[in-house]
Amino acid sequence: MKADPKGVLTGTHFMDGDHACCEGALAGGARFAAGYPITPSTEIVERFSSRIPVVGGVFIQMEDELAASITLQGAVWGGAKAFTVTSGPGFSLMMEHIGYAAMTETPCVFVDVQRGGPSTGLPTLPAQGDMMQARWGSHGDYEMIALCPNSPQECFDLTIRAFNLAEQFRTPVMFMMDECVGHMTEKVVIPPAEEIEVTPRRITSRKPGDFQLFEPCADQVPDMVEAGQGYHFHVTGLTHSENGYPSMTVKSQEKLVKRLCSKIRDNFDKISLNEETDLENADVAVVAYGITSRVAMRAIRIVRERGFKVNNRKIRVGMYRLITPWPFPDERIHALAGRIRGFVVPELNLGQMCREVQRAAGGHAVTIPVPHAGGTVHDPETIVAAILEAAK
Repeated sequence: MKADPKGVLTGTHFMDGDHACCEGALAGGARFAAGYPITPSTEIVERFSSRIPVVGGVFIQMEDELAASITLQGAVWGGAKAFTVTSGPGFSLMMEHIGYAAMTETPCVFVDVQRGGPSTGLPTLPAQGDMMQARWGSHGDYEMIALCPNSPQECFDLTIRAFNLAEQFRTPVMFMMDECVGHMTEKVVIPPAEEIEVTPRRITSRKPGDFQLFEPCADQVPDMVEAGQGYHFHVTGLTHSENGYPSMTVKSQEKLVKRLCSKIRDNFDKISLNEETDLENADVAVVAYGITSRVAMRAIRIVRERGFKVNNRKIRVGMYRLITPWPFPDERIHALAGRIRGFVVPELNLGQMCREVQRAAGGHAVTIPVPHAGGTVHDPETIVAAILEAAK
């Protein structure tokens, strides 16, 4: 176990999800973080603050989450890859600046280690109640990319992916952990830096006089510039033209906002990463994410071990794991709905992503939610009962 010259802590480790997320951020090129302490996310930036002097970079503890969520964007425009971490109440405070990042196409990562809510709720206990807020929390029309790890290893791997997606599509990316995954300690393998794929910033090759900061390339995503290289640019949360200056007309609004959405929608296949297990001939598909996907796998094993039957035939059940819940995989859920009896959607909230499953299914298969207000994970037997109901 050693840190290579690029700051990646290589080797096999026994670490929790929060620490693995920090190492993923460093491996992904993050050299700036701003944050405010909040359980259960604080360990991420605590580790970052101790690691960054060795790697070369900056951590700033801000006075609150509003300051943190805008400070990191200043760092991005100064040339750094940057992120912040928080949990429910802080995530709510950051919503205005998440919208600002979407509007200004600022590549950055927001890590939310979810806990029980609303309000202060259960600071030290798990929930998954921020999933809709991640997508719809800020006002206006925009598309969102979000990732949900279910292990410390994925906290490392998917944090790198989050930074890569942010840079590739010039957009904020939400990294939706939960308290269980954040505090779970497992084996994490970190490869040498040269084996880690890192997406560099999209820096234009055009000369200053021939470049507009919001002029899209072929994939609808604009290039960026480095501060201090002779480019004069303007960044505003107001509706703007391709040169970045305010242009508050109906035509400019439609052109800009439609592109902010289509650059994500039209690149769905490049963004979406979800996992299918034993769905080829399934009667029931369990749709889950984060820590709940691991509990759901236990429920699936119970169904198989006990040999439950419907109409004298063993129930066949598989898993569709949402690793990228946003953008939501509408087409795949719709396709599955056409050949299964039902979906079972366990989640640590009172029913958020299950509504998306039901909408995408379009009435072709029943959708059975398995809600849980948080504080603990599900009892697998509760999910088993829902699987049996869906298989009828």
